[in-house]
Amino acid sequence: MEQLLERMFVIPGINKPVGLDVILDIIPGIGTISAAALGSYIAWEARNLRMSKWQVARMAGNIGFDMLLGLIPWVGAIPDFFFRSNTRNVRIIKQHLDKHHPETRTIDVSARR
Repeated sequence: MEQLLERMFVIPGINKPVGLDVILDIIPGIGTISAAALGSYIAWEARNLRMSKWQVARMAGNIGFDMLLGLIPWVGAIPDFFFRSNTRNVRIIKQHLDKHHPETRTIDVSARR
């Protein structure tokens, strides 16, 4: 889900990945709410993993902040290039899993660059 929302394709020239989150932000109102709903699925799965309420609240805060930025018509897509709430939320989940379930640990190639 995170890859679909944040890194679906790379913009040539600036070499910056974008996804459905930025594309949906172009549609005023409905697009922003849809992107937040899709991003909420990641937080829902964190809740299903029995993560702490604090971690799920941080994830909800990331989604809410991203949604507030996206509510600005047309201009709201610009902050999505820099504030990637879904990537932050997946990072929170990975940190939780690495700490509480070390057998699931994987090597994160993007962190090594």
